[in-house]
Amino acid sequence: MERVSILGLPVDRVDMAGAVARVRKLVSENRTCQIVTLNSEIAMTAQENSELAEVICKADLVVPDGAGIVWASRVLGGALPERVAGFDLMQELLACAAEHHWPVFFLGAEPGVAEEAAECGRRRLPGLIVAGTHHGFFDEEEEASVIEEINSTKPRLVFVGMGAPRQDFWIARNKRNILAATCIGVGGSFNVMAGRVKRAPDWMGRCGLEWLFRLACQPTRFVRMLALPRFVLRVIGERLT
Repeated sequence: MERVSILGLPVDRVDMAGAVARVRKLVSENRTCQIVTLNSEIAMTAQENSELAEVICKADLVVPDGAGIVWASRVLGGALPERVAGFDLMQELLACAAEHHWPVFFLGAEPGVAEEAAECGRRRLPGLIVAGTHHGFFDEEEEASVIEEINSTKPRLVFVGMGAPRQDFWIARNKRNILAATCIGVGGSFNVMAGRVKRAPDWMGRCGLEWLFRLACQPTRFVRMLALPRFVLRVIGERLT
């Protein structure tokens, strides 16, 4: 599959349909895989964190989760077809899982949220098989038992909602211990599915203004949002050189 490079990080040239098709292929291979949903903030963190950059480079699929990544691809050449938002990709994969009878596991968020998100998925997709759920508030000593619980339910898809980059490090560190499941980091998607957090209106997503909606809802994100102008300047600098 063709990839483009954004600030030294690989991004697969896929639209939503292409990403879903790629995941279907990964699931059929019966091995443990990792999917990264890349946005501008994660890309900037990876500029200063070589371990995160390595995780992204080794992922089986990297989708352009943020509008900034799509913009950067157009500035730097090799334009990506569209944004593949992590939340939307998760919904498409849940529908695919229901159709193909793939058991899924929800891992992450605060206690109770994964269960609420899973129940929401079951109501929307009656054929969905939820293998299990577990919150994301566990320490390294509990990690082995969490993985044992995941493996005992034999999921084909594991949605990890721990926030980036923790979720990406967690998947990369435990890939060798998880049995034949495709794992994808989905950030705060469980909270949105459970109705605890509102998502930006579609028009804001289309205009690349979802970050502004998040900032308005969560002003404490201001420091994190400073990565966005830094990302823009970094991309322009790379284009000029």
